[in-house]
Amino acid sequence: MKINIMGSKLELTPAIKEYIEEKIGACADIVSRFEENDEVTAFCELARTSKHHTHGNVFYAEVTLGLPGKTICVDAEHSDARAAIDEIKDLLKLELRKYKERSLEKDVRRKKRRME
Repeated sequence: MKINIMGSKLELTPAIKEYIEEKIGACADIVSRFEENDEVTAFCELARTSKHHTHGNVFYAEVTLGLPGKTICVDAEHSDARAAIDEIKDLLKLELRKYKERSLEKDVRRKKRRME
């Protein structure tokens, strides 16, 4: 899985890029089942929603992941950039598990039809 990272209204430091790659890369084991030649790419955006506010949900994180037959998009807002990244990682894992279960159910149904 490839991860493209983009920042809006903030500077992406090497530390934050590494943190994003580590957290989103943790989902690669689930995604690897659906990719053949590294064709799955995760587009990750981290943005600062407001430069003049110092409290509240200031950071916005979003991941878009194109899988065969479905595009998964998750987003989160938080006062801390790393917390927003953690939240999208959890949401992404949840959506990937749902996708995996549906895919397995479809495979079982196909096998049953072939046997009939």
